[in-house]
Amino acid sequence: MNSDGTRDTRGTHAQPVPRPTAPADGPAAPQAGPPAYGAAAPYDAPGLPPRPTRAPDTPPTAGRPAYAAPAPPPRSPVADWFDEPRPAVEPGIWRYGYRLPKAARQEQRLAPVTIVGFFVPLAAGLFVWSLWRHGSVPYQWTVLRLLTSEDWWWAGTTSPKGYQGAEAVTVADGVVFGLLLFAMARLGSWSDIVRHVVARRPQPSRALIAALGALIALAFVFPSAFGVGWDPLPVQDPVFSLVVLLTGDYQVFASVPLTDGLYALIALLVLWPFARIGGWWSLAKEAIAARNRAKAGQDTEPPVRRLPSHWPELREAGQHQAADVLTTELHVGRMNDVDCARVGHMWNAARAHARLSSFSETVLRDGAAAWTHPSGDRDLAGRSARHDLLTRQVRIGRWAAGDRTPPAYGEAGAALGPEALGTSLLAVGPSGSGKTRHLIRPVVESLGLQALAGQCAVVAVCAAGTPLGPDSAYDVVVRLGDPASAHDLDPYAESQDPDEAAAFLAEGLAGDLDAVSGQRAATALAQLLGPYRAAHGRFPTLPRLRELLEGEPSALAALRTALAGDEHATMRRELDARARQTGSAGDPGPVLADRLAVLDRPAFAGFFGADQAEARPFSLRAVAQHPLRVRIDLPERGHDEASRLLTRLLLAQFAAVATAGERSHFACLVLDDATGAVTADSVRRIQRLRSRDAGVVLALRTVGDVPEALHGPLYAAVGCRMAFSGVTTWDGGRFADSWGTEWVEARDVARHTVFADQPMTRAIHALRKLVTGKAVTTEAVTVRQVERERWSASELAHGVPPGHAVLSLTTVRGEHAPPLLVDLRG
Repeated sequence: MNSDGTRDTRGTHAQPVPRPTAPADGPAAPQAGPPAYGAAAPYDAPGLPPRPTRAPDTPPTAGRPAYAAPAPPPRSPVADWFDEPRPAVEPGIWRYGYRLPKAARQEQRLAPVTIVGFFVPLAAGLFVWSLWRHGSVPYQWTVLRLLTSEDWWWAGTTSPKGYQGAEAVTVADGVVFGLLLFAMARLGSWSDIVRHVVARRPQPSRALIAALGALIALAFVFPSAFGVGWDPLPVQDPVFSLVVLLTGDYQVFASVPLTDGLYALIALLVLWPFARIGGWWSLAKEAIAARNRAKAGQDTEPPVRRLPSHWPELREAGQHQAADVLTTELHVGRMNDVDCARVGHMWNAARAHARLSSFSETVLRDGAAAWTHPSGDRDLAGRSARHDLLTRQVRIGRWAAGDRTPPAYGEAGAALGPEALGTSLLAVGPSGSGKTRHLIRPVVESLGLQALAGQCAVVAVCAAGTPLGPDSAYDVVVRLGDPASAHDLDPYAESQDPDEAAAFLAEGLAGDLDAVSGQRAATALAQLLGPYRAAHGRFPTLPRLRELLEGEPSALAALRTALAGDEHATMRRELDARARQTGSAGDPGPVLADRLAVLDRPAFAGFFGADQAEARPFSLRAVAQHPLRVRIDLPERGHDEASRLLTRLLLAQFAAVATAGERSHFACLVLDDATGAVTADSVRRIQRLRSRDAGVVLALRTVGDVPEALHGPLYAAVGCRMAFSGVTTWDGGRFADSWGTEWVEARDVARHTVFADQPMTRAIHALRKLVTGKAVTTEAVTVRQVERERWSASELAHGVPPGHAVLSLTTVRGEHAPPLLVDLRG
């Protein structure tokens, strides 16, 4: 990351941010002493092996063919983690080692009504077929007599006169049998039985079970071919009888090809439904493709088991040497989970851009240390949450079991990843509810690990002293108002366009003001920033900009003098327009200057692009170009207005830089306290982040910190919403409105007293009432579908236990997870 100093990473400038002297060695076992800074209890993440200093001692030779699969080396904990299954699940479920909960498995069992729905139509069909075979069906042959010639039957009877009548009876038997079979399959639950027993099984079990069913069906159609003595089903004979009726002669069967063709056609018709059920076509295509691949590499040795730790994707692409190196590095313990994610990410990029040879060369040269993050870090100094970097998830708790929770979510881990954060997340909860501890820090930590893997850039904005990890976990730490800070903040985000820079400042300075239009504020700032940049080649410092906004005559005169050349005629016109507005009733300049005075304080004298040689302004535009880990500490106390102003400015800058250009990594802005940051313009910007592989996390103590007119647009702009324990009913009402309603089944039970007419009955009822103390009643049960709120405001305010939250998710692909209760301590 070579730059002019505005985007330098940590450690490349004077007074660098403290960083660890060496990477962590040894596996990540629970420590005897206290956990790391701000860390929670130790977790069962994969081991952290020592950092490799060179490639393996015995790299594969150039002439070596495919991986020969020698005796497997001792497996490291990271290899076990790498091979753990991660099935495709519903949004928000922790995929690492996921097993379907017992309740969901029980739900997949066949219900008794489904089994009854299979046998009842079968019994009815056999009964009707028995009546048909015995001629007990009323008007059984009426349709056949209407469709055939009268010469085929004896007068007044249904007895066939010749071979045509006999063959027609056989064809009618076959038609009736087919109709009965179709009716039983359609009216009964045969399709559910087939899906449960066959279709839901993986290959090749699915194909084998279907093949077994096909053999049984063929045994009933062609019993003589299988050496059994029962009567065949009316399938073969009706087909041959129909051929006789169409040709009018038995001599047609003297042709052996025709007879064999009819047998083959009948067999194919019987096998066709079983082929569809068993997925024979897809299985055959896969087998043919594997055979073709085997022919293309006849000189290669047989492949080993397709364990992820053996890097099968690289071997399929012919990169066997690189796969051997990575397999050795992984199994001997020289790779950690960050290395696996980083190499996998670079492999996907190399395959997308057809750079496989360059990928292999880098792996053979550097081994597990290939493509290490520019900071040199391959892991964080300490972790406070469980992470799975292969799925890019962080576990924040456990979905609580309950009536509202679908079976697939019950007792499963709750996790967040870029696919959900890409739609942005809004979290609301009072102080002490655990927003920072249970949500913000795990998310920032996960994004930081993904940044080390080259997959993400994260910017965490918080108050000074917020426990979001040590400084060594970040590449850039900006402490606004702290003279010891190694970085400054560029208020213009390294912009070259005066209009863009003016839009940033206008949003930060006046975005929350109703009296000043955002467009008017941006125009007033652009009328000063453009001329100043044309005259001096840079934007003014904040004190100088404040003087220009206040209409200081000396400042305006000096700027006008610097624009004396003919090439600055347009800029002089802009400056004159600003001068004419100065002092008018609708001039936004004084308001902007007053807001700017909040940042033009002695505490911020050396910040925001001050004229100092040692200043190192950090531009937020760098996160759109590099996978950086950035933390910006706002002033801790006494500068609340400045903190809100800077939060709005950072949100506006991030939304602009994240939606400009192309990126290969996810970008996320995390606001630990978004009070005062939400404006009408910022809501519109948040909506556009979803399609640009970026998102924001907004944490609020109460929705009242957002203007009431923006409550609805804010909840509509974010795809993930989280209500922590302790929210008020007013805040809960907003969540209830955003989550809407659902149809539920309501049961109403009405009890009516029974009044007897007979003396004996009245005596029995009186005796029963004397013994039980209750009158004799009857119950009337009414079941109906009603529409109710998913979570009411009262339930959110009083029914969410401490340490819990209600979370709903939406992914960038449009998948939804309903609002469910999450145990953040699980």
